[in-house]
Amino acid sequence: MATAQVKHDYHLVDPSPWPIVGATAAFIMAIGAILWMHHLTAAAPIIFGIGVVGVLYTMASWWADVIREAEHKGDHTRVVQISHRYGMILFICSEVMFFVAWFWAFFNSALFPADPVHMTRAALFGGVWPPKGTQVFDPWHLPLLNTLILLTSGTTVTWAHHALLNGDRRGLKWGLILTIALGAIFTCVQAYEYHHAAFSFAGNVYGATFFMATGFHGFHVLVGTIFLIVCLFRANAGHFTPQQHLGFEFAAWYWHFVDVVWLFLFVCIYVWGNGAAAMAHAAH
Repeated sequence: MATAQVKHDYHLVDPSPWPIVGATAAFIMAIGAILWMHHLTAAAPIIFGIGVVGVLYTMASWWADVIREAEHKGDHTRVVQISHRYGMILFICSEVMFFVAWFWAFFNSALFPADPVHMTRAALFGGVWPPKGTQVFDPWHLPLLNTLILLTSGTTVTWAHHALLNGDRRGLKWGLILTIALGAIFTCVQAYEYHHAAFSFAGNVYGATFFMATGFHGFHVLVGTIFLIVCLFRANAGHFTPQQHLGFEFAAWYWHFVDVVWLFLFVCIYVWGNGAAAMAHAAH
């Protein structure tokens, strides 16, 4: 008895080996990192390297499958694109809550440096925030430069998006190139800033909250830069069209999210934190 094939707009994903392959590679990478950090075996760097190669191979292969689904198999219908957009929005919302945790940790200490409930705070912080003796960054030097760099990169990625919508592939490519370059410059400036920090991560509440918040943001900048590099390769391959460019659209969303988080970091941790330090020194 013949079975009629049902036509619908939804995409049923084909069986894929990449989830289990990626999980295995990530596990190997984690084991290698733990062994390496604890100096338990001389083979730790090799184990870690095998895991990294496996993760990168999984990423490239999985992305290639998604590109084939979108470009060649026609699986990304309008209904599927809407679902993907909802998924990306929820992912960015989860990332927002991730950063809320680090802001919470910073403000929990910053707003209550002498909280009697936490009796050790007055002794550790000296009753002020940043803690006594902490030499914080001047927000109007490198942090301001990085803010201008990221804001400019938000402009260039928007230029690239509008160029794509108008069929200007040259503008798309140059917008992506400039955004990638600005992202790389931001990372280099932040690395230079970290190298010259007057405080450390270990044994320092201010340093721990500062480096966790700004460091994870820096990691997101690296991820966003890789995201845009992949989009540049795809643009050179002619993948994106004004009607079908979800990959680029999501990269642009992610980059704008990175920009907004940095604005909060700059205002709250650099500017407000520096003002609190100035007031604490003036009071003492």
